[in-house]
Amino acid sequence: MSRVALGLGASLRATLRRELQLAISSPGKIVNPLMFFVIASSLFPLSGRLDIDVLGSIAPGIIWVTALLAVMLSMESLFRSDYDDGSLEQLLLSPQPLYFHVLIKVLGHWLVTGLPLVVVAPLLGLLLNLPAQGYVPLLIGLVLGTPTLSLIAAIGTALTVALARSGVLLAVLVLPLSIPVLVFGAGVVDTALNGLPVAGVIALLAALLVLALSFAPLAIVAALRINVQ
Repeated sequence: MSRVALGLGASLRATLRRELQLAISSPGKIVNPLMFFVIASSLFPLSGRLDIDVLGSIAPGIIWVTALLAVMLSMESLFRSDYDDGSLEQLLLSPQPLYFHVLIKVLGHWLVTGLPLVVVAPLLGLLLNLPAQGYVPLLIGLVLGTPTLSLIAAIGTALTVALARSGVLLAVLVLPLSIPVLVFGAGVVDTALNGLPVAGVIALLAALLVLALSFAPLAIVAALRINVQ
C-alpha cells in the first residue's frame, strides 16, 4: 500500500474521530434531533382524533416525515463550526481528495444523529400501532434511507453554510429532493403490510443510497468551494 493511501486513511480516521468527539462534547447535537423525532411522532396518537387502525396504517409515513425533519434539524451545524474557525478553508486547500473527507464527515454525523433515529423507530412504531409485520421492513428502510437523507441534506447545508440563518432556505432546497426517499421508505412498510414482496422496493432504496454516495459528495465539495471563495 502506498504512502498516499496510508496518509489518506489516517486522515479519514482522524476526521471521523474528530466528528465523534465533537458530538460527544456537545450532547445536544445527539439529543435534540432524537427528542424532536420522538415528540413530533407522539403528537399524532396523543391528539386522540385518529382511529387506532387508521393510525397504524399511516404510521410509516409519520415516522419517515418526522425522521426527515429531525435529520434536517441536525444537519444545519454540519459544516458551520468548520466554516467559522477557518478549518473548512484549510480542508479545501488540502491536496487530499475532498470527496472522501466529506463522505466521512457525513458518515460521522449520521452515526451520532441518524443511527439513534433508527434505533428508536420500533418504539415509535409500537406507539403508533404499527402492525408486527411492518417492523423489519421499517428498520431496513430506515437503515438505507436515513444515510441518503443525510447526504441530500448535506448538499443543502453546504450551499447555505455562509448564511447566518438558513433554516427556511435549507428546507426549500432539501425537501423536494427527499421525496423519492420518503415515498419508497414508507412504501417498503406499506408493501409488507399488504402481504407483497418488498425486495423490489428495498432495491430501489439501495439504488438511491448508491446514487447519493456517488454524486452527493461531489455536489457538496462544489458548494463548499463556492461559499469559501
